[in-house]
Amino acid sequence: MHEMSIAVAMVEQVTEATGDVGSGTVSAVRLQLGELSGVVPDSLHFCFSLACTGTALEGSELLVDHVPGRARCLPCGAQWATGMPPQLCCPRCEGGRAELVSGRELQIVGVRWSGDEPRADARPESVPANEES
Repeated sequence: MHEMSIAVAMVEQVTEATGDVGSGTVSAVRLQLGELSGVVPDSLHFCFSLACTGTALEGSELLVDHVPGRARCLPCGAQWATGMPPQLCCPRCEGGRAELVSGRELQIVGVRWSGDEPRADARPESVPANEES
């Protein structure tokens, strides 16, 4: 289950950012998660709670912003929702040359410390998505 390695990487990145900022405990982590990222949200939530044990993130909440998959046809410029499984042929011209516009996101976009509002000054880097894709 690669969600555990993703959760561990998230906890490490947030812990490092927490040390840089000098704050206390983390109450929530906000994540953008693309529909096409290959990550199962329920598994990630479970793994995140395990990975947080014994860290400054213990008891923190994982807030997930789901990003739908979208594609754009290179020949005609049409855009559409890819869905799951992804539809990558253009619905307008039926062409097969498309690029993904969104849906592969896997990025920490915010951290909230206990008693604080979300802080923009501590933004850990992206967590790598499924590297086998």
